[in-house]
Amino acid sequence: MIYYFTSDTHFGHVNIIKYCNRPFKNVEHMDKSLIRNWNARVKKNDMVFHLGDFAYRNSLSQRNYMEGLNGQIILIRGNHDSNNNCKSIIDSMFIHIGGHEFFLTHEPDWGAGGQYGGSLVICGHVHELWKFQHFDYPDFGIQYDAINVGVDVWNYRPITINEILKEYEKWKK
Repeated sequence: MIYYFTSDTHFGHVNIIKYCNRPFKNVEHMDKSLIRNWNARVKKNDMVFHLGDFAYRNSLSQRNYMEGLNGQIILIRGNHDSNNNCKSIIDSMFIHIGGHEFFLTHEPDWGAGGQYGGSLVICGHVHELWKFQHFDYPDFGIQYDAINVGVDVWNYRPITINEILKEYEKWKK
């Protein structure tokens, strides 16, 4: 089993193409490309953590999209997921992989990971704005690094934890 991470697919969201300057002709092209890219990497028994904003409210149901995607998918609720068919009850979670602790959440400013022993925060929400960001709240004694796994900065596909950590180590230098 391989663990993958992604966020902000916004399946069925016509305007996200314009808002984020996505390289797709239309929403059908975007949806098909995102599904093809996902399934080219993710196999049936792999685990995908989707960190919010899975599908748009007027699009096909969340179930229709999920049925076309490989892997076991854990949905973490994003700010646009309250008005679509995504019924995730998870707002955030901690995971441990390869000796690292990660705090998974949609919005990076929910970076409570800094309060829990310096966990790396894996998030979405910021689309193409940045891939890595350092947050420092000196008044609270909190510092942490956040990694954006949104499709807009990772070639419109889920990524593995090893890919994340490799790029993160380069960024830290």
